[in-house]
Amino acid sequence: MRVRRGVVTMWNSDNPFLNGNYAPWREEGDARDLEVIGEIPLDLAGALYRIGPNPHFKPAGPYHWFDGDGMVHAFIIGDGRAAYRNRYVMTDGLKAEMAAGKALYGGLRGGMAAELPPGVPQIKNQANTNIVGHANRMLALMEGGLPHELKPRTLETIGLFDFAGKLNGPMTAHPKFDPVNGDLLFFGYAPVAPFVTWYRADRTGNLVETRPIDTGLPVMMHDFIVTDNYAIFFVCPSIFRLQNIFKGEPLFVWEPYHGTRIGAMHRASGEVKWFSAEAFFVFHFLNAYEENGSLVVDGCRRNALDMTGNSFGDPPMLWRWRLDLRSGSIRDEQMEDIVVEFPRLDERRAGLGNRYGYFVGADSKDHDGTGFNCLLKRDYQSGRRELHMPGGGLVPGEPVFVPRKPGSDEDDGWVMAVWYDPAADSSELAIIDARNFAGAPIARIKAPHRVPYGFHGNWVPD
Repeated sequence: MRVRRGVVTMWNSDNPFLNGNYAPWREEGDARDLEVIGEIPLDLAGALYRIGPNPHFKPAGPYHWFDGDGMVHAFIIGDGRAAYRNRYVMTDGLKAEMAAGKALYGGLRGGMAAELPPGVPQIKNQANTNIVGHANRMLALMEGGLPHELKPRTLETIGLFDFAGKLNGPMTAHPKFDPVNGDLLFFGYAPVAPFVTWYRADRTGNLVETRPIDTGLPVMMHDFIVTDNYAIFFVCPSIFRLQNIFKGEPLFVWEPYHGTRIGAMHRASGEVKWFSAEAFFVFHFLNAYEENGSLVVDGCRRNALDMTGNSFGDPPMLWRWRLDLRSGSIRDEQMEDIVVEFPRLDERRAGLGNRYGYFVGADSKDHDGTGFNCLLKRDYQSGRRELHMPGGGLVPGEPVFVPRKPGSDEDDGWVMAVWYDPAADSSELAIIDARNFAGAPIARIKAPHRVPYGFHGNWVPD
């Protein structure tokens, strides 16, 4: 492995997000001909890109998992073999800290930023949450700022990307792809009215639609979901209190007395129909579709959200909401009795209705939602669920579905997940046959070193 820059550091801290496999891995490098247990399918060719927080310097104040600098990990697969590459996203904030030799910024849990040099952004864009490909560009995303464009093969950072000057504010880390026409659908949120802005970029990367949406409250809105005709926004009461930055206090505060409002925006007219519910929070949605005058939404619900400590509070559970567009009523139900998060589906079914969903899970209710021990596959047609139990204390991450061929059936393909072995302090990329989900992986690709727990990733075929 060729190391480009950095050293591995363990900082003395009682913060769980700075210890174990949450601790940063600060080396960058490349490795070829990775060890494989089993066989990689010969017709699988492309790369799984994953991204997550990886602080380069010891935090200057209270640290939250979301604060770390973005590092991209790529597993490159072809001809039955695998290689690996990882690089930091070289943001302006990280470059300023590297020049200073120390952390300069506070974080979500509070802490004041240091006096910054002229020209350095006052709020750090960590580019640490998701990585997507669109219109022959690779974008590293973090919902508090503009995307960063990367070179796909080398992972070198090109710089901020603003859709030719048409994007003037933040972009969500969870854009959606229209499976019919290839459009990129996304939003951005801000602490000032109108609070949310909807965007649409066509398949060539041209930003062709911008529409403000007044949600009534400045909230943390991590994800959203779309159907053929609607974009659906959950306004959960994790309130953006910008003034807290200057007090050294947490940026987001849970205020449940606001309740949760759900806005369904008609994508053609821009008209928004609002629904009201008790307070809850959703980090991630699986999918949504239209059925008999209603919008059906599946996602991972928390009863509350605590962004002030070393956990998130209540664990996430799988729920379904039915939004009746005629009556304005909501019907909801819990779909699983175990903890699940990081939901994924066959992206060809996005907004159109899906039979299958894939999740990372924990088969115990005594769980804070920050560690997992299984993968879960749900069949929404039969109600059946299957668990993939890695065993041996292995901790799996977000599953990504890859179709066998462009025209394959919905469940005909592979589920990929990076998991961590605490006993060996090592990581692997597991490739699972989606139709034999509970069975042993068909391939386990050994990473050259542990891959810290991260957030999201995507498969990009050759």
